[in-house]
Amino acid sequence: MNDILDQLAPIAGLFGLLGFAGLAGLRRPVDKSRSGTGVRLMGLLGLAGLAGIWIPGAGAMGAAGALGLWNHQSPRLALWGKLGWTFIFGLPYLVRALVS
Repeated sequence: MNDILDQLAPIAGLFGLLGFAGLAGLRRPVDKSRSGTGVRLMGLLGLAGLAGIWIPGAGAMGAAGALGLWNHQSPRLALWGKLGWTFIFGLPYLVRALVS
């Protein structure tokens, strides 16, 4: 199982680039009256993507930054927010590094 994770690490780390979509929320923020504030706060988990510098594959955690666009009034930006859930691909790498 570890061999498979090691082979997929570079690909998983690329998912972290989705987190940059969350920066669109700085220019066009989500309307305060829209639901999903708790999910949008999970966008802070995107900072865990910095672990990808030291832990191969954990960079996928950076994709959580796109969750800051969750339930955005623009359908295109809302789609990027949904793609933020791909941060889950970085969890096995982070957990493996913390356990060992």
